Amino acid sequence: MHPLLATVCAPHARPVIATVRMRRGKAADSRGAPKFVSEALATAVEVGCTGMRILRADSQFYNAGVIAACHRAAAHFSITTGMNPSIKRAVHSIPDDAWQQISYPTAVPDPETGELISDAEVAEIPEYTAFASRKKAERVTARLIVRRVRDLAKPATVGEQGELFPVWRYHPFFTDNPDQTLQAEREHRHHAVVEQVIADSKASALAHLPSGKFHANAAWLILWAMAYNLLRAAGALASAFHARATTVTLRAHLVHVPARIARSARRLTLHLPQRWPWQHAWTQLFVTVHAPPEAP
Repeated sequence: MHPLLATVCAPHARPVIATVRMRRGKAADSRGAPKFVSEALATAVEVGCTGMRILRADSQFYNAGVIAACHRAAAHFSITTGMNPSIKRAVHSIPDDAWQQISYPTAVPDPETGELISDAEVAEIPEYTAFASRKKAERVTARLIVRRVRDLAKPATVGEQGELFPVWRYHPFFTDNPDQTLQAEREHRHHAVVEQVIADSKASALAHLPSGKFHANAAWLILWAMAYNLLRAAGALASAFHARATTVTLRAHLVHVPARIARSARRLTLHLPQRWPWQHAWTQLFVTVHAPPEAP
């Protein structure tokens, strides 16, 4: 069993969970992906995403149904393709003078090796037709953007003779993002933010699923997603720092508070610690949550 999740990203806060689904271990992520994507895009609208929406996903979501779901929701797509035979032919047809050198301000992890890279080259095929073997209505023509990095597993010099040809590893993705090539490539790499949510979940409720029963674990997953989003909302109400904090930090600063409740004259008083560094953030959250409702 493994969870499948989609997140909604914002520039000034950590992502929130749009939809989750528990899957059996042998099930491919592409199974039911169009419906899953439709639910995530609809949720993005409901939570207030009014600008351009871009579905960023890995190669398991590279299929005609997912792209059709994006079109129905009036959203753009940016999906890793992998190196299937058709993509390989397209990539190797790119002329050498079409590659643009880019340098990352901070090193980024390589999706295959996990190594940090600071230099790469990017090129684009403006009109690539995907799913050419399917019926005409299901074919999609859009941009194929490719990033390539030197394969460090094959050193440039072996013995006394250098390599005859440079060895590259290619990372293509299929997109209809209207931005310029380098901007579209940068935005596509940002889809890895979902890995932060996965890491956050493994540090909290999803460290171990509680049951050997599928439906019990599915219910646990939904409860975790609700708690995660509520905690994100609490962090956003507390302070700008807590809006970007992890679950562990939010629990330590806003939930696990050493306090004492006292009753006097039919009133409850909450005694909080003195010289507490997160006093103002916690007070801001408390006042906001318990403020009287606004007049209609």
